[in-house]
Amino acid sequence: MQPVFRALRETNIILTEAEQSIFNLLREYVAERSLAVEMRVAGGWVRDKLLGLDSHDVDVALDRMTGEQFAVGLHAWLHAHQVRCSGLGVIQSNPDRSKHLETATLHFNGHSIDFVNLRSEEYAQGSRIPSAVQFGTPGEDAARRDCTINALFLNLSTEQVEDWTGLGLTDLEGRLIRTPLAPR
Repeated sequence: MQPVFRALRETNIILTEAEQSIFNLLREYVAERSLAVEMRVAGGWVRDKLLGLDSHDVDVALDRMTGEQFAVGLHAWLHAHQVRCSGLGVIQSNPDRSKHLETATLHFNGHSIDFVNLRSEEYAQGSRIPSAVQFGTPGEDAARRDCTINALFLNLSTEQVEDWTGLGLTDLEGRLIRTPLAPR
C-alpha cells in the first residue's frame, strides 16, 4: 500500500487551546535546541480527534532519539521557560516482562504526554512477543501496530495526518477494524 498524507486543515481535527500550546512548545523546544528530530503524535489521539472526540493521552513518536533523551531535555527546557509540568517519569524497557521499549512521560497543560521512538520489531516463530526491537521508520512503526486506525500519525512539522498503511483513514471512515499486516 502507498502511504496517504492529508493536510491538517483538510481533516476535521480541531485542536484545543491546550493541544495547540503543547504542540507549539514542542516545536519551540526542537527549534531552540536545533534537534534533528521529527515528532509525530501517534495512534489513539489521532484516531479520536479524526472522530471528533476529545483525547488527553498524547503519544509522541520520535524518529532519531529515545523518549527518555527527548523528555529529559524537554523537562529542563520547560522549567527554564517557567512552564509548569508535574514531573518526569520513565518506564524502562524490561524484555523479561515483554516490555521492550522505554517510555518517558511528562504532564503539562492538562495532558499526559508519552515520548517513545519509532520502532520496528522482529518476532520469533509462533510468538507475539518481540525478539528484537530497534529504531524504525514511520512505515515500520505503523505496520507493527494493532490496527490501521491506531497506526495514524500527526506530523508536528508538516502538520499532516500520515497514514503509512494506506488503509487507516479509509478504515476509520468505513468503521472497519483490520490489522496493518496480514494477521498471523
